[in-house]
Amino acid sequence: MATDLDATRAWTDESTLNFTRYMFKMKNNRRYVVGEHHRIIANAIDRIIAGDPEYRNTMINVPPRYGKTELIKSLVAKGLAVNPQSLFLHVSYSADLVIDNSREILETVKSDYYRRLYPEVLVFDRGTKKWKTTVGGGLYAVASGGQVTGFGAGQVNDVDDPDLLDYDQAAALLPEETGYRFSGAILVDDPLKPEDAVSDVMRERVNARYENTIRSRANSRFTPTVIIMQRLHERDLCGYLLKTEGRIEEGGKWKVICLPAISVDEEGNEHPLWAFKHSLAELHHLQEVEPYVFDTQYMQNARPMQGLMYERGFREYDVLPVGHYVIKNYTDTADKGTDFLASGCYAEFDNGDCYMLDVLYTDKPMEFTEPETARMLTRNGVATATIESNNGGRGFRRNVEKACRELANRNTAFIDLDQTANKEVRIFGKSAEVQNTIYMPRGWNVRWPLFYNAVTSFRREGHNAHDDAPDMLTGICETKGSQYRNKWSRT
Repeated sequence: MATDLDATRAWTDESTLNFTRYMFKMKNNRRYVVGEHHRIIANAIDRIIAGDPEYRNTMINVPPRYGKTELIKSLVAKGLAVNPQSLFLHVSYSADLVIDNSREILETVKSDYYRRLYPEVLVFDRGTKKWKTTVGGGLYAVASGGQVTGFGAGQVNDVDDPDLLDYDQAAALLPEETGYRFSGAILVDDPLKPEDAVSDVMRERVNARYENTIRSRANSRFTPTVIIMQRLHERDLCGYLLKTEGRIEEGGKWKVICLPAISVDEEGNEHPLWAFKHSLAELHHLQEVEPYVFDTQYMQNARPMQGLMYERGFREYDVLPVGHYVIKNYTDTADKGTDFLASGCYAEFDNGDCYMLDVLYTDKPMEFTEPETARMLTRNGVATATIESNNGGRGFRRNVEKACRELANRNTAFIDLDQTANKEVRIFGKSAEVQNTIYMPRGWNVRWPLFYNAVTSFRREGHNAHDDAPDMLTGICETKGSQYRNKWSRT
């Protein structure tokens, strides 16, 4: 006689979406909010687990924070329910992310509500990075740049026997025709950090890592590979693989499921992918704020980064607004002989908006820049000055501080900042915030012509003669909200 437990298991076995909804509700005591994209992704996972050859290599492109990782976790937990011997390799750009995912999956498969449905899945764990079932299945979670030797995804199937049939023949056959049984997968979830997408070095490092290490971790020629990510660049991992191996529809290897944030029906009407997350108005606002990021990460339209970095320009002001603010300075010292010193004084308001007050942008030697910077800090009443300390910057700071004291300026506090992050990545990653929160005085093109030209002509890609001016604006956004806010504030 069928029991409620039998009915529940039959329901969760029916589809990955049902499985996800049940496990999410049991774990979080609230319902899983299902969007159409969740149904599409869950259906793809069902096809992957079923061994559909069309889905053996699957790419899923979906906007950030749209619930994709929850479904990836379900793929593992449900895959173990289908076959407790399943072996999974879970890869992401962040070791913390995959370890957190691994821990949550492990908690699920060890939970009472999972064990009641799937008592055959028994787990022993020696940590959340790598754990196994009692019959040889399990999961290994690692960052895309981490060590993955000694672990393989999937199990060897009878279909791998070269005497049985060759790969090309088997690839076209359905699972029931080959004896294939699902036994795990390679799961790549966001292999590239969004801020690193602008860096050729970081992108190609991830692509090479996939080719040289991750791809070879499959124990079977028929072990599925799933890459799920938002598009970040035309040459991100998805772009690289599509260029070299192609889409299934075009005779290539990869099944591509593309889920843009806005779709257009046959009548030309726009529809949000997940209204629960973003309305059309909210999506159009995101598009207005940062068109390139919206096109790539939200619309999955990875195009070349062309044009100007600050293509929307800057808002200008005539007088400072009324409000509580502190006057600060950020200085990018000249790292090399051909670099410019870029030093800016600004009023930082409590809401994070910054109004530029004064700028020193010059390639003159330190005999000029040190005393001139001290005079600018003093006449603007700067409370705190952050000086990049790389390549002589610390010596520059000491000399400027000494000059300030000689000018009877005892109010400006100095902070040394050892800036080690890649400039190109930093500038691109903060470009939207720079345009949204930094205000320029009206007529700044006449007041600071060299600085104006350096900022407004700076390009996303290609050769830029100097990056000092954008670096200074980026530094302003990165250092907002320091401990000096309450000590030196004025209204």
